[in-house]
Amino acid sequence: MQTVKLDEGLYRTSAENGVTVLSEVLPGVRSVSVGVWVRTASAHEARSQMGVSHLLEHLVFKGTERRTAREIALELEVRGGALDAFTSRDHTSYQARVLDEDLPRALDVLTDLVRHPVLREGDLTLERKVVLEEISTVEDTPDDLVFELHAAALWPDHPYGYSILGTRETVGQLAAEDLRQLHRRAYHPRHMVIAAAGSLNHEVLLKLLARCGWFTCDGGPEPVPVSPVPPGARTERRVRRESAQVHLVMGTDTFPYRDRRRYALMLVNTVLGGGMSSRLFQRVREELGLAYAIYTFHSFYQHSGVTGVYVGTHPSTASQAVDAIRVELERMATEGLSAEQLAEAAQQLKGQVTLSLESPAARMHRLATLALHHEPHRTIDQVLAEIDQVRVEDVQSVAAEYLVPDRHTAVWLGPDV
Repeated sequence: MQTVKLDEGLYRTSAENGVTVLSEVLPGVRSVSVGVWVRTASAHEARSQMGVSHLLEHLVFKGTERRTAREIALELEVRGGALDAFTSRDHTSYQARVLDEDLPRALDVLTDLVRHPVLREGDLTLERKVVLEEISTVEDTPDDLVFELHAAALWPDHPYGYSILGTRETVGQLAAEDLRQLHRRAYHPRHMVIAAAGSLNHEVLLKLLARCGWFTCDGGPEPVPVSPVPPGARTERRVRRESAQVHLVMGTDTFPYRDRRRYALMLVNTVLGGGMSSRLFQRVREELGLAYAIYTFHSFYQHSGVTGVYVGTHPSTASQAVDAIRVELERMATEGLSAEQLAEAAQQLKGQVTLSLESPAARMHRLATLALHHEPHRTIDQVLAEIDQVRVEDVQSVAAEYLVPDRHTAVWLGPDV
């Protein structure tokens, strides 16, 4: 194994079998956040198996070779800790937050979940119902559903446009053997990143992981690649359903996480729709009174990205709200930001970044993100300096390319659309 000190209290170890381990010591806390990330998720799925990664994430909690579902639930909770998991476009993650003295227990549970689930057909029959209820929850939540519809409209033929949860049809057809095949193919050390932050010692962490067998097992096969991502569709889709509001997402594809232009785009979004002081909030909500919720969003994936605007408004004012949004998008695309406006946006974004990292869980996620996207470590001060280095010309370039309203795919969800 090779261990490198990246910063004071921050270490990275690369094992021969491919697993990467990162940790950061945070003085003054009594807890540890630790997680295991798998480099496989919905972006690696076939359309016929849409939702299989998310269903596997659920099913591992139903029992392992050593623990029942109830024992898994009790193991950390009785100590005041928490156990959680999620599936994203590019990765699946299993995490625990515990007192520092319970780190050995947390690692044992996480290892058991990730490496040794039993994946029984009988458990799948029950858990499938739970996932179908989760799908129903999204269907009953229009401000969530509209984002699912937008992704599908933007990338109709690529997994980035698939529902992470899957559909009723695909989830209903998945068998336990499908989940076992995915686990055998993807849940191997070379596909995984382990990150921890809080009250811990890196050498002790490595010894605990060695005790759990992380460094002696085979690294596993080559990862399944993500298919090339096509340009996003330029279209408009209207989905009629009875509701009190029209929910609208206007958005477009952008670039992957590793693209350094992401800071310029984040600054644009900060000014346009990043809070109560943003242009869209002030214009659409405060001046025109057309919406309660309006904001910009962005996500950067392994091989692409997305940015856009969400608004929820009364059906009678939906067209007026869209017109106002288009004016602000066009204004930003044409004018960009002045040097003074850019400096103010940079200060706001730097404050948000700094405040977002004030917890062990946030530091853990940051460490994992560096490894998952193959990024070099940069200190917080270096990240803040990089935000300061964004020029007016950089902002103008991304705004002119990605904020032009005619580039955006629009999805309307609501009555009489």
